[in-house]
Amino acid sequence: MSLMTMIAKMSEGLEKTCAIFFLTLLFAIPLGMIVALLRMSKNKIISGIVRFFITVLRGTPLMLQLLAVTYGPHYLFGADISRNKLIPVVIAFSINYAAYFAEIYRGGIESIPKGQYEAAAVLGYSRLQTFMRIILPQVVKRILPSMTNEVITLVKDTSIAFAVSYEEIFTIGKQIANSQTSFMPFVVAGVFYYLFNFVVDRIMGLFEKRLNYYS
Repeated sequence: MSLMTMIAKMSEGLEKTCAIFFLTLLFAIPLGMIVALLRMSKNKIISGIVRFFITVLRGTPLMLQLLAVTYGPHYLFGADISRNKLIPVVIAFSINYAAYFAEIYRGGIESIPKGQYEAAAVLGYSRLQTFMRIILPQVVKRILPSMTNEVITLVKDTSIAFAVSYEEIFTIGKQIANSQTSFMPFVVAGVFYYLFNFVVDRIMGLFEKRLNYYS
């Protein structure tokens, strides 16, 4: 198989890799904020339960969680959600990354001085207005470098979808490598991931520049 044919075949998996990436961010970013706020709840029961689930999600392999979401419903309830592999993949990735995003959000929120909340209250802001107009913009600026790291990791983690035979870039590369008995498909896959991450890094860098008050 020629190099160009190999690239063309693996390009077919790029669309599915992008689907995992963008759908995960679409669900994980807002879900992470909800989880963070529940984790910071003054109700110790709610906070404790959420903290436990975060430790489970961060303390177990994403591949294990993916297999559990894909095949668990069948063994537990007789329900099959694995026919469309994208659904369990996005569910597993979104829940996993929401746990990581939640801790990043929490760190950013807790880094804001308490005095800003008090000053906003004096000015007549409600708690929601204070959070949305004063706290959140500062939190976004502070957590963006950490979020960038997680987003870059997500690009690479999409390759884990091969465990459930979802044909993204790595899965196709692995199939070609097995049929051709060659390591070259893995090299091509690596280039795909590198270029994807290069674009992501540049875009996130532009966001950081826009939020840099001193540039």
